[in-house]
Amino acid sequence: MTKDLNPPVRRPGQLLARGVCRHLLEHDFATVEELSPTRGLRVDVMALGPKGEIWIIECKSSRADFAGDRKWQGYLDWCDRYFWAVDGEFPTDLLPDDSGLVIADAYGAEIIRMGPETPLPAARRKALVQIFARHAARHWQIARDPGLTL
Repeated sequence: MTKDLNPPVRRPGQLLARGVCRHLLEHDFATVEELSPTRGLRVDVMALGPKGEIWIIECKSSRADFAGDRKWQGYLDWCDRYFWAVDGEFPTDLLPDDSGLVIADAYGAEIIRMGPETPLPAARRKALVQIFARHAARHWQIARDPGLTL
C-alpha cells in the first residue's frame, strides 16, 4: 500500500462540509457532497435520513461566499429542510431566519436551528433518492478504483 504524498487540497467550504457530514452520520443520516439535483444546481451536502427525509446543507466560508450565492433559493424545492453551515466566526445575522443553521468546522458540527419542514412531493422524493444513490455509488466506485473518472 502506498501513501499519497500529495493529498488533495480542501477549500474552506469543503472542510465545513466534512464536519457537517461527520455530525449528520451521528444522527443516522447518509450524506453526499456536491450533488446536482437538477441541471444548473449543485448542493454542497445532501443528507438522506433514516425516515427518508432529505436535507440540503449549503456551506459558506465567508461573507463574500454567501453574498455571491445567487442560486440558494432554487435548492428549497429539492429538500424537506434547508440549512446553512458556517464556522463560528461567520456573521450569522446575514443568514435568513427561516432556514436552518449549523455551526461547523472540519471535524464536527452542531445544529443550532432547525430549518422549517416542507415535505417534498412523493415523485420528487423518489427521483432524488435515485439521484442520491447513483451519486453515492459512483463516488464509491471511484474510491475503489482511482483510475476511473466521473
